[in-house]
Amino acid sequence: MAGNLTRDEARERARLISVQSYAVELDLTEGEERFESVTTVRFTSDRVGAETFIDLAGAKVRKAVLNGVELDVSGYDPETGRLPLPNLAESNMLRVDADCSYMRTGEGLHRFVDPVDKNVYLYSQFETADAHRMYACFDQPDLKATFELTVLAPSHWEVISNAAPEEARDLQEYRGRHGALQAARRWRFPPTPVMSTYITALCAGPYHKVTSEHDGIPLGLYCRASLAEHLDADNLFEVTRQGFDFFHRIFGIRYPFGKYDQLFVPEFNAGAMENAGCVTFLEDYVFRSRVTDAIIERRAETILHEMAHMWFGDLVTMRWWDDLWLNESFATYASVLCQAEATRWGQGAWTTFANVEKSWAYRQDQLPSTHPIAADIVDMHAVEVNFDGITYAKGASVLKQLVAYVGLDNFLAGVRDYFDEHAWGNTTLGDLLGALERTSGRDLSSWSKEWLETSWVNTLRPSFTTDSEGRFGEFEVLQEAPADYPTLRSHRVAVGLYSLRDGALVRTRRVELDVVGARTAVPELTGEAQPDLVLINDDDLTYAKIRLDERSLQTLVDGGIAKFTESLPRALSWSAAWDMTRDAEMSTRDYVALVTSGISSVKDITVVQTVLRQARQAVQQYADPAWRGEGLALLCSSLRSLIAAAEPGSDHQLAYVNALSTMAFSAGDLAFLKGLLDGSAVLDGLTVDADLRWTLIQALVSGGVLGEEGIAEELLRDATATGERSAALARATLPTAEGKSTAWTAITEGRLSGALLRSTINGFMDPRHPELLEPYAAKYFEEIGRIWKSWTSDSAQNFANGCYPALAISPETVARTQDLISESRPPQALRRLLLEGADGISRALRAQAKDASPS
Repeated sequence: MAGNLTRDEARERARLISVQSYAVELDLTEGEERFESVTTVRFTSDRVGAETFIDLAGAKVRKAVLNGVELDVSGYDPETGRLPLPNLAESNMLRVDADCSYMRTGEGLHRFVDPVDKNVYLYSQFETADAHRMYACFDQPDLKATFELTVLAPSHWEVISNAAPEEARDLQEYRGRHGALQAARRWRFPPTPVMSTYITALCAGPYHKVTSEHDGIPLGLYCRASLAEHLDADNLFEVTRQGFDFFHRIFGIRYPFGKYDQLFVPEFNAGAMENAGCVTFLEDYVFRSRVTDAIIERRAETILHEMAHMWFGDLVTMRWWDDLWLNESFATYASVLCQAEATRWGQGAWTTFANVEKSWAYRQDQLPSTHPIAADIVDMHAVEVNFDGITYAKGASVLKQLVAYVGLDNFLAGVRDYFDEHAWGNTTLGDLLGALERTSGRDLSSWSKEWLETSWVNTLRPSFTTDSEGRFGEFEVLQEAPADYPTLRSHRVAVGLYSLRDGALVRTRRVELDVVGARTAVPELTGEAQPDLVLINDDDLTYAKIRLDERSLQTLVDGGIAKFTESLPRALSWSAAWDMTRDAEMSTRDYVALVTSGISSVKDITVVQTVLRQARQAVQQYADPAWRGEGLALLCSSLRSLIAAAEPGSDHQLAYVNALSTMAFSAGDLAFLKGLLDGSAVLDGLTVDADLRWTLIQALVSGGVLGEEGIAEELLRDATATGERSAALARATLPTAEGKSTAWTAITEGRLSGALLRSTINGFMDPRHPELLEPYAAKYFEEIGRIWKSWTSDSAQNFANGCYPALAISPETVARTQDLISESRPPQALRRLLLEGADGISRALRAQAKDASPS
């Protein structure tokens, strides 16, 4: 993100001007570092003679003319990215002629060279405020305008933007400003509907294209030419069609942006971006190797999430980033609703939501940086670190609860009214609540105060007495909140009683009620026999951590987790056990026992992969260090048994092999993985394809079985962009002091692309060798200030989060963090990330103490 616009500045600029249109002319034929950008913007002001500024970052400004008067651009600072505009008229025309910079960090206009065929690919990424890296603009969401784009590009390129091109004309003898003679093509795009700058888009290069049509909407899929054979267009178009049919039905407004292109682009920083009519995705979603259905389900959710943004975010946009959740929470909720109602994943999508999204939300909401869903965003630096589990997953969880409160029909009627009233405009929280109140007939002000305007997550636990015959006397649901965040909320919950019957753990009673305050009686359960398991928040109706009583927890640890007949209560039980482990109420060794006894029964592959990932983290960070080796050995032994028993060619088989690769450390397990790599060990149905080979190689490098030579040989075999990233990760994993030193230098020099930086950091922070990282804790605190100040936002965040000494689990790391904050007074966004890192250390210390004395 370029510059740092404040909320107050944005409000003042929005009061001062209204923007009508942009005409942007780009020349992409002028070299590898820069491109020509000429912008003509028309805007009005009701304060004649006033002064404002337009945003343009990292550029060389040749000329700027406002209302026929050439401006003095000598004071333009490409770092701050602001060009002053003095003496405004009532009606204004500004023309800015500049050279802008290609980026390698995934921000602005990103340039990538495919190592396979040396083709060049470009794509834009402008959220939150990087449009002004490509063209001069008033880069804030409430200054919407139309955009008319003209692009000069090499003649063999495709050029894709928000609108379909109206002309693509060849220029056989084009000579650019800098004298390069080449065949070129000029693309002209018609004016778009009004939209915010951050959802404008440009992608260009020799992209492979597949087209289709649905319900009058032209559809396009794009990827690099070298990935064309792996683009599973039929599956992608199927989900796209299902999404359009569902959203047209429930939103009541047809898709408003004409054509709909989806592009899978290299070195993308996130999962996807909702550019209007020109959605970009992480190209890892083009599967060149076998993946489990959990990954395919996640891709479908991402496709539907971005499609929902065409209404939530693009058609109706938040006024300022305080209400980012109006975009992200709604898109998350709507995408899962669509998956559950309109795709093959059915109601299992809500099991994934409970296990993945809500787990993310609970984790984020317990950090010292927790914030209300409707956040207080004072500037752009603040919003950059706010794309988090609260903005996405907690907000979606609370919306799910609101639907249970007002009814789905009333909720969707309110959404339709919201779209009708505010189409093409900008909104705040009050606009949405007003629409929902009108259609539901309920006053939502208290609900908003409880759920949208306060922080932290409540804990619900059962409290009961039993008589001599084992029947409940009093039964209550207790609600807890910490002193710093004391809000006790109103929860709609179900209490489920589960008993073992013929070898299955089945629900024998369900009571639904409202939990209000610290104690809520459940008189309906008086006289009921105490079951084997009591599940608070059965059916996952509310957003709260749940606790298990002693007998219920023992039922799960003794194998009951494997005996549920339904996936959702099993997923809720896994989540409860994980929360208790993270909160030092359950020992890591008990959690590992639960995993090893119950994972074989889990059919939902998303839950399998989530639980195995959590088990690895528990042993590596939350276990008593004296027991860590034993815990890893237990998990690896269990995985070897699971691999042997797995159905050949199944998702479970692949998931188990992948999980073993992240934990293996014994000579026997490493030899097994090496056998899979070299073919001396064969598992029926398991294809050791390109991505699995890299997974195995990374495990063997970490285990000291392979070194630089093995990495180099594999890179020759797989000389692709994915291969380069995988090799970078493997090199940074080398378990030697020299290997870590080389990786640290590569990271901190700041010359890696965003994708290679992330891969190198991931390898460097290999949790299997924390002793090799000990010298880098001090170095991190020495470097973080310089890096935060001099790197782009995304890269700086990658370093701040990824290289924080999270494996130096000691009070000294916490103290070092606190000392740095008190002495250097870092910017608020960096302070937040540092506090989050220290909180992770403190949590691990508490969990380790619990595991050392599990009784």
